[in-house]
Amino acid sequence: MRAFILSAQQTGLDDWGIPEDVGAVTLEGEVRIAGRFDLGEPAGAVFGGVYAATRGKYRVVYPFHEHATLLSGNVELTDEATGLTVSYGPGDSWIIAKGTSVIWSIVSERICKSYLATTAHA
Repeated sequence: MRAFILSAQQTGLDDWGIPEDVGAVTLEGEVRIAGRFDLGEPAGAVFGGVYAATRGKYRVVYPFHEHATLLSGNVELTDEATGLTVSYGPGDSWIIAKGTSVIWSIVSERICKSYLATTAHA
């Protein structure tokens, strides 16, 4: 069992580089990302863990379905198809469907989320 507690700092994250290193496109700032896999790996049907990113803005077209909960920081997610922007803080969650183009605007110095993703057809 792995606990994801809002009040606990998430540690043990690997440097994943910049958004382009995971298939995204940086739009603003010098975003750095980090993470770890606590369940499976992206090559499998189901995987999850912790993801962190620094202040800035980037676009990603989701290659998987994701449920995530923000552990720390503040982020605004914009669904490019609908134009809907939602602001999230610690404890807030979202679901994003595979193929959705989302703009991430990280308004705090850093965000950290826990997530569970699947590449299976919904």
